[in-house]
Amino acid sequence: MNPLLFLLFMAPLDPPSTPPVAKQVPKKIVTLGETRVDPYFWLRNRKDPDTIKYLEAENAYTRSKMQGTDQLQSTLYSEMLGRIQQTDETVPVRRNGYLYYSRTEEGKQYAIWKRRKDTPGATEETLIDGNAMAEGHKYFRIGNFEPSPDNRYLAYSVDFAGDEVYTTKVLDMSTGKTLGDNVPNTYYSLEWANDNATFYYVVLDKAKRPYRVYRHKLGGKRDAIVYTEKDERFNVELTKTSSGRYLLINSNSSLTSEVLYSDADKKDGEWKIILPRVQEVEYDVTHHGDSFYIRTSDHAKTFRVLVAPVANPSQQREVLPYRSQVTVEEIWAFDKHLAVVEREKGLERIRIQSYDSTDSHYVEFPEPAYTANLADNTEFDTPFVRFKYSSLVTPDSVIDYNMETRQRIVRKQKAIPSGYDPAQYVTERIEAKAPDGVVVPISLVYKKGTPRDGSAPLHLYGYGAYGISIDAAFNSDRLSLLNRGVIYAIAHIRGGGDLGKTWHEDGRMLSKKNSFTDFIACAEHLIAQKYTSSSRLSIEGRSAGGLLMGAVTTMRPDLFAVVLAGVPFVDVLNTMLDASLPLTIGEYEEWGNPAEEKYYGYMKSYSPYDNVRPGRYPKMLITAGLNDPRVSYWEPAKLTARLRAVGDSPLLLLKTEMGSGHFGSSGRYEYLKETAFNYAYLLTALGVEPGK
Repeated sequence: MNPLLFLLFMAPLDPPSTPPVAKQVPKKIVTLGETRVDPYFWLRNRKDPDTIKYLEAENAYTRSKMQGTDQLQSTLYSEMLGRIQQTDETVPVRRNGYLYYSRTEEGKQYAIWKRRKDTPGATEETLIDGNAMAEGHKYFRIGNFEPSPDNRYLAYSVDFAGDEVYTTKVLDMSTGKTLGDNVPNTYYSLEWANDNATFYYVVLDKAKRPYRVYRHKLGGKRDAIVYTEKDERFNVELTKTSSGRYLLINSNSSLTSEVLYSDADKKDGEWKIILPRVQEVEYDVTHHGDSFYIRTSDHAKTFRVLVAPVANPSQQREVLPYRSQVTVEEIWAFDKHLAVVEREKGLERIRIQSYDSTDSHYVEFPEPAYTANLADNTEFDTPFVRFKYSSLVTPDSVIDYNMETRQRIVRKQKAIPSGYDPAQYVTERIEAKAPDGVVVPISLVYKKGTPRDGSAPLHLYGYGAYGISIDAAFNSDRLSLLNRGVIYAIAHIRGGGDLGKTWHEDGRMLSKKNSFTDFIACAEHLIAQKYTSSSRLSIEGRSAGGLLMGAVTTMRPDLFAVVLAGVPFVDVLNTMLDASLPLTIGEYEEWGNPAEEKYYGYMKSYSPYDNVRPGRYPKMLITAGLNDPRVSYWEPAKLTARLRAVGDSPLLLLKTEMGSGHFGSSGRYEYLKETAFNYAYLLTALGVEPGK
């Protein structure tokens, strides 16, 4: 991109010199006999002209304060762009005689989805050109992408707002024409029956919960309801067994699962429950031969694997026992082998097991700290399992591993066109001790020669929720920080799944504060070990990780110099008290229901918006998405308004993306611009020299 155009994009029309002041309209909220006053409740109404006016005023102020970083943003953008193979292609995925893949081309924002027959010299076909489809839209994203088993039809879904409400369309790949089968209000997951003329899809309720499954016949006008999940804690998802034999409806809450199955060869087949739901028992299923293989937490907090006949799934036999220190994260069936993804001591490993249990082994990995997870495995009768591998210093690789010979083929490793020498960087894994004595791992990466006397800037990332792991993976953008002497660290705190299922359990509900105190302990340990100092320490988290940012900042504003809070879930109490909002009811099993006194009081004690007190706060960049269905824009907006009114921050900025949602800009160049903006704020706020 032309740097001049980048600068013009950033230039404000009328730069304000003082921060906006949000009006205060006190609203009394009565809960469990207690009255609270919320002066910024009005920001929830996006139809109020003052709401958009306030967000735009904050954006203008942010642009004005960042104007002095224009050149740094341009430099960072150029660096990150130089590390990307702009014209590139994904590793093809084989589907019944065809190879499907996507390509990016230099100068174009979006991928182009393609295919060709799996024969030498086959002609390439263009299926979807994301650039053409995105014309005239501020946002564009493909959701589902599912070819029919006979490779004639492609069912795909599109989102033009960032609100994650998709419209499903059907392309006849034999003619290149789009059919008239448009289905609105759909969500992630779609599966074809084996008749190649019927597919199943999921729709959203008024609270944007995926709750109902429909069956659609091509050319049909009225779709049949297959399943409705009435319990508002549960979301539904469609999958198909790797064997291609069965369609599955997975109904899951945070703690409980139930799976229904139907014969994919029978287009109007009956749906049966595999195992009835039992509160706080999770399970999922894969299929081989006459059996279902079931990963379950029944009598096994870290999961075990059972086998049961399809004819009677209640008759189970254990094939992989419960191990208290090993969490079974995924199982995937192939014709001759079962692949099992496990996690032990924070590291993933892949176990290959024969069905008669006479042979099993683990895929070997060369580094002491890494991340490895299964990729697209679309073939059943194959000796190869495909997985992705990377570490903090090793770029992403796609690897096919022969489960019989134990040989591996690296299909692709991410290229760094501008050059990258992993020997120039150091990665470590250290441990901090939480207040209750629990040991919390920290992963670090930095450039060789970075001082260890407390003078180095350090950027500490955290998440800590939903059992999601933040693994030690490679990120080429991060090199722009490392090359400027910034140490990058990940705090593997409780609430996430970094050390398995029990790690999640110890950081949710009435133990949620463990996530925050773990993070604070990690920060204090890094300072004590002279990796950095509090005046050189920045922190970052997004979404539920944004809650982490808000909580630790209100708990220990003295500990951090800079905070990046992305789409942060910070108005916890008000959001969880409103059951009409997306996700709220399903979140009760993660945070608790504040209609109950014990949860109300606990949430109130850490909810960032409710715990802003007068005093000095770090420099803070808070971001939001106007169309965000996961964390509503008003949460970061309200926190910013309250911090401006009550607190004192040297550089408090709110940046709202007015045309996107939870995941920011959809175009790859626009996404890089957002990253360059965030890094420019971070480096400037930390006082890091802009040069390499």
